[in-house]
Amino acid sequence: MKSPLRLWKMTDKEFVPYVPAEKTLPEFTLKAILIGAMLTIIFGAANCYLGLYAGMTVCASIPAAVISMGILKGVLKKGTILENNMAQTIGSAGESLAAGIIFTIPALVIVGAWEEFPYWPIFFVTLLGGLLGVSFMIPLRQAFIVEEEELVYPEGLACDKVLEVGDKGGVGVIYVFLALAVGALFKFFTTGARLVKQTVEGSVVAGKSTLYFGGDMSVALLGVGYIVGFNIGSLIFIGGVIAWLVAIPIYSGLHVTSLTGMAPLDIAWHLWESQIRYMGVGAMLVGGIWSIISARHGILSGFNKAVAGFKRAQATVSIKRTEMDLPMNKVLLAVIPVAMAIFGLYYFVIGSLAISFVATIAMIIAGFFFVAVSSYIVGLVGSSNNPVSGMTICTVLFASGLLLACGMTGLPGLVAAMMVAAVVCIASCSAGDMSQDLKTGYLVGATPRKQQLGQVMGVLFPCFIMAPILTLLLKGYGFMGAQGEIVGGPAGQTVGEALKAPQASLFAALTDMMFTGQRLPWDMFLTGAIIASLIIVADQVLKNKKSSFRMHVMPVAVGIYLPLSLAVPIFAGGILNSVVRRITRRRAVEDEEEANHRGILVSSGLIAGEAMMGILLAGVIVAGVSLPTIIDSNIVSLLIFVLMIAFLIHIALRGKKA
Repeated sequence: MKSPLRLWKMTDKEFVPYVPAEKTLPEFTLKAILIGAMLTIIFGAANCYLGLYAGMTVCASIPAAVISMGILKGVLKKGTILENNMAQTIGSAGESLAAGIIFTIPALVIVGAWEEFPYWPIFFVTLLGGLLGVSFMIPLRQAFIVEEEELVYPEGLACDKVLEVGDKGGVGVIYVFLALAVGALFKFFTTGARLVKQTVEGSVVAGKSTLYFGGDMSVALLGVGYIVGFNIGSLIFIGGVIAWLVAIPIYSGLHVTSLTGMAPLDIAWHLWESQIRYMGVGAMLVGGIWSIISARHGILSGFNKAVAGFKRAQATVSIKRTEMDLPMNKVLLAVIPVAMAIFGLYYFVIGSLAISFVATIAMIIAGFFFVAVSSYIVGLVGSSNNPVSGMTICTVLFASGLLLACGMTGLPGLVAAMMVAAVVCIASCSAGDMSQDLKTGYLVGATPRKQQLGQVMGVLFPCFIMAPILTLLLKGYGFMGAQGEIVGGPAGQTVGEALKAPQASLFAALTDMMFTGQRLPWDMFLTGAIIASLIIVADQVLKNKKSSFRMHVMPVAVGIYLPLSLAVPIFAGGILNSVVRRITRRRAVEDEEEANHRGILVSSGLIAGEAMMGILLAGVIVAGVSLPTIIDSNIVSLLIFVLMIAFLIHIALRGKKA
């Protein structure tokens, strides 16, 4: 059977892109830049909300490509595939910046270092982290994107297919906008009119143990699950089961006397917040280290090829359009002012030259290393499996250890560690997104130099809105604090209504312990590390058996430190993806891919719709407008959520050809 991912043509074993090198089409045009700017701001804002709510973001390349094609082909009636590729390159950058920001910066508000999000520090940490990721990744393009056959870059391949299909007449933008409206309406009935409960949950005591189960009524999470697929959705759910249905019952049974007088639901949440979720730190740390070990040969090979390619580029007089990168010497020189600007930013925020200097050194070392790791790993397993959380944990521990060794304790040291982690996390996420986009560009025949400039513009535009969006979400919903309290939010806000900010609250608790001399939960760290080690062994067995189902450790680690209520709808979305594929596979490969493509578009629309309505409602809450509660019923909430599941699966199976 011919693989649907074989999207390019081969002539005498020489690669031929969709647009050959000798052919020139409009690419870096004003309309492509404006469309990309609009999309990167939208997806940046949407993923700020999604990441703070669910602890996950999703690749924006495919919906950005579909929407830009709809505008170029449907509205303007004019546009080339290279313009569309440029628009999606710029448009998808906001998602990666949002991921880097929301995993780290809210921790500074949670620990009390900041009362809200200052505009210019957020602007510059986003901009400089993004530019650092772009600068460090460009020298690796030839080695990772062109020469390394093992690196397939799944999202890059899928986006290439969308662009080629769109260039031939199929777009599918109607599905994105239809789902966007449905997602927005659903979120309005969840947080606005309160027709649907945000979380349906319950807990009981069985013997001495506390048992919990629940699920968030979120079409955004359903869409996330559909996009990441059954394998990843299952692993996130398995992590949730380990934490909530195994660890919490065991721990509550062993410590029942200290929990006397608490309601079962309060016991479950208290134990997860204060103890169990720290197993995720141990699992993430082991997963991050294992990812580096697994990719070490490829990364070293990539470095060697990048150095050799740099020397060749310096001696080359004329090269093809499709091989033109930004000048390597200028790219590498650009790192110097970026690093100096980051030092200035650290000094402005921290107020200490010594701490700022140590933080900058830690950032450069970790940033360069993890940009390479991120760029390589997303090529192997895709952006959904990119171990950014593990790399960020490694960075937090590395920076904290270095700062503590230099005698830097207390709040200044904590702020420095989180600022280092923020820049490295943003750079790693930006490099991973850029790698997928450059793979798409390589397949369609884009000019790398122009695409790299587009990525820089995609980094710039969302920087202007990050601080206001974060502040709005803080005031409108509040974040769950390190000990389960609510930080920010309107008066009377409950823990269930606040944004969980899973990574940020976890990193806040971890760094607060380290810099204030509190005892770290080593037993939980060790337990998580043992679980991760067993998962790695199981994955190696599955790999040797060439199983289609894999036990990637990072999604399990994510599931451990996420509330189970978030993992349930993600798992449901993964099941839907599997159901759609199984039903359509009986017809033909083309039908399966077409249905899955529609499902991804609908899922992307649901995510964007719920997120944008969530941001809008935060503004309504901050403005002091009271929101009514129409009904408060678990049954009604579940029925409406089932209707959303039916909507997604109906469009995927019965929709017209996209």
